[in-house]
Amino acid sequence: MRIKLDRTVCDGFGFCAKHAPDYFSLDDWGYASLAGDGSVPEQDRDAVMQALMYCPVHAIIELLTGDEPAHPDEPPRSADVPPEPDLKIEENEAEWGFTR
Repeated sequence: MRIKLDRTVCDGFGFCAKHAPDYFSLDDWGYASLAGDGSVPEQDRDAVMQALMYCPVHAIIELLTGDEPAHPDEPPRSADVPPEPDLKIEENEAEWGFTR
């Protein structure tokens, strides 16, 4: 599991440091800092997920690497599987009238 902390979103509630103090610390003003590179071993996953879930401003993001399922019940994703032909994605946005 890999995580990312968006410090621009953090409002300094401190729930992350409370639930996962090995991964989050608070600076002098109470805003969170991520310790390390965001890699979380399996044995610490529950504590970090608690920090992620309790963050009221959603400043902590779980990064998906592409080989793990987005949901535990999903089968692992494969990079060599082409997308569904009718799937609306950026590459075919002109075909389905997407405007920004």
